Amino acid sequence: MAFIGQSIRRFEDGRFLTGQGRYVTDIDMPGALHMAVVRSPHAHARVVAIDTGAALALTGDDLAWHLPCPAQIGVPIAMAERPVLAQGVVRHVGEPVAFVFAETMQAARDAAEAVVVEYDMLPANVDPLAAFTAAPIHAFGNQAFEWQKGDAAATDAAFAQAAHITRLTIANQRVTCAPIEPRAAIAQPDGTLIVNGQAVHGMRRQLAQCMGLDEAGLRVVTPDVGGGFGVKNVPFPEHAGLLHMARVTGRPCRWVAEQTDDFAASAHGRGMHSQAALARDGLGRFLALRIDAVAEMGAYLSPNGPSCCTNAAGTAFGGGYAIPAIRARMRGAYTNTAPIEAYRGAGKPEANHIIEMLIEAAARQHGFDAGGLRARNLIAGHPHVTAMGMTIADGQFPANLAAAEALADRDGFAARRAGAPAAGRLRGLGVTCFMETARGAFGEWARARLGADGRIELALGSHSNGQGHETSFRQIAADHLGLPMDSFDYVQGDTSKVAKGGGHGGARSLHQGGRALVEAMDALIEAARPLAARLLQASEVQFRGGAFHAGDAAVALTALGPLEAVGEHDSALCTFPHGAHVAEVEIDADTGQAVLCRYIACDDYGTIVNPMLTIGQVQGGLAQGIGQALLERIDYDGDGQLRSATFMDYTLPRAADLPALDVRLQPGCPASVNPLGVKGVGQAGCIAAPQAVMAALLDAMGGQPVDMPATPEAIWRALNAQ
Repeated sequence: MAFIGQSIRRFEDGRFLTGQGRYVTDIDMPGALHMAVVRSPHAHARVVAIDTGAALALTGDDLAWHLPCPAQIGVPIAMAERPVLAQGVVRHVGEPVAFVFAETMQAARDAAEAVVVEYDMLPANVDPLAAFTAAPIHAFGNQAFEWQKGDAAATDAAFAQAAHITRLTIANQRVTCAPIEPRAAIAQPDGTLIVNGQAVHGMRRQLAQCMGLDEAGLRVVTPDVGGGFGVKNVPFPEHAGLLHMARVTGRPCRWVAEQTDDFAASAHGRGMHSQAALARDGLGRFLALRIDAVAEMGAYLSPNGPSCCTNAAGTAFGGGYAIPAIRARMRGAYTNTAPIEAYRGAGKPEANHIIEMLIEAAARQHGFDAGGLRARNLIAGHPHVTAMGMTIADGQFPANLAAAEALADRDGFAARRAGAPAAGRLRGLGVTCFMETARGAFGEWARARLGADGRIELALGSHSNGQGHETSFRQIAADHLGLPMDSFDYVQGDTSKVAKGGGHGGARSLHQGGRALVEAMDALIEAARPLAARLLQASEVQFRGGAFHAGDAAVALTALGPLEAVGEHDSALCTFPHGAHVAEVEIDADTGQAVLCRYIACDDYGTIVNPMLTIGQVQGGLAQGIGQALLERIDYDGDGQLRSATFMDYTLPRAADLPALDVRLQPGCPASVNPLGVKGVGQAGCIAAPQAVMAALLDAMGGQPVDMPATPEAIWRALNAQ
């Protein structure tokens, strides 16, 4: 039986569904101190004095540390690294000012409430578009960087000869990851940090740098994780505070964030504000794309913040279209808001949204059919080198669009639209495309260890935070070694057991981790081969079906332990998941309330290891992308107060807000850049959904523009502005 391609139920679900999951808060740690955090209620102020009373507490006088930002984007960055505790000035609501420790969580909270902080107010700046002329937040000013990529001369020349030019102002609003499990951690005196993270080696490296320690003195362990989506890829000030106090007191220290802590003080995503233009010839062929944008950084740089809007977005500008010339300019803006970090897609949603909204506007402005305009310009031949320097080795861009167009049921839609006005409603249909550049951190490490008991331990540097790796990697191993899936144990998320790794992020795990695992298993076979040959008294042996064979004799691989082998590579190659999506909406013309009636995805993810898990990943991403389109926004007032600090004010999509999410996996196009032929799936839905929904809304509203999130109020105002 081939395991790859089968919808095998997750090994993990047995423990999750019976309450046996092991999350940070499930871990009992006798004698632990509990930590509470005193946070700034102000967006910008000097810290004049702090009175912690009799509390066991840490302030900026005790920990003058900053979390490093290792981002390298090819241009200088004016670094404003995030302080562990405020260093004389607070720069956003929720910034940690003191860590307070006590015997119980309630006692720690009470002690934190009793801490008195005297502030001297400073003017706050929360508008990224005004940041470069506003009062400086940092001594060097409010610009973090200016990044440019592409051929400016070719782009200018193409615009000069264009028959049609479409220009748009496009806002991709600030949102938050909102994983179901808030951040939490336990530090032990020996330097062990148990944390719900996504990338233990990166977290260890950055914490060691922050605290001035050797990495060997820290161990980072991640148990089960209730969702990450990017925000759990990096260390936070609380982690350093816990580790320090555990070392000082010789006692474990634990902390669990409140949801309001995560809204105000973890990190947010997106936040890109673009002026974009698309040039075309008289037949509608794309000539050039120009983007001039401001990217929010928040008050400080989070480790991946500068990369999301530059290097990551830059790989995907232009989407899956053959655009000869592209020029992008991105300026990073410091504001009195929480830092920006990677959020599912990390730059690719913003890039795809820009080109798709330009195409929608171009079709309306100059009389083109939007579907025809897309079909005329999609990448059709491979390999294709984009104007941003990405080599797309394989793909089926036109076929995905054709499949989506066929499923859109335009003939039936005409009748549905015709009947909507009688009920006071407006009906719209959107068919848009997406392309992701999936890679994440370069390279990966894996180990296959055969024990004397015949079991094989698979250790990987990539990491699951809900995706089902314990199942999908077992499927790969079972096929590769010809053994049952229950022959394997799976190890991840522990720097003492996994030598190195890039964790999870950028839809990289199967692409990068799967390749490393195959290399480790191949190395294990080769390590076992001479042992098998000696036992079989043969000069040559063949490996198949879980055993080595010489003539009619055979010896099982599992009988040859203990043995182990490592696989490691440094591949920087991307895979290019892509597809076309259909959204159909209906709007109540009197209230502006939009209902998503249908959603269909026609996507190419190369070789599918587990269709059920793949579809589930896409559906989860779609829900997040739909949420951004219709509901979600991190909202600060003019004084920097967070108005969307709880789920009362930050709206996530519920089941009632979503139709059946129909995901059609398009066959026949495995990736050529890794031995499994897989393409990353984890971020695709989040990248694809916003433009599909917004295109459907534009269609329903007769082209009247509306920004995300298209809330009922926003739609009502747009309709009544006509």
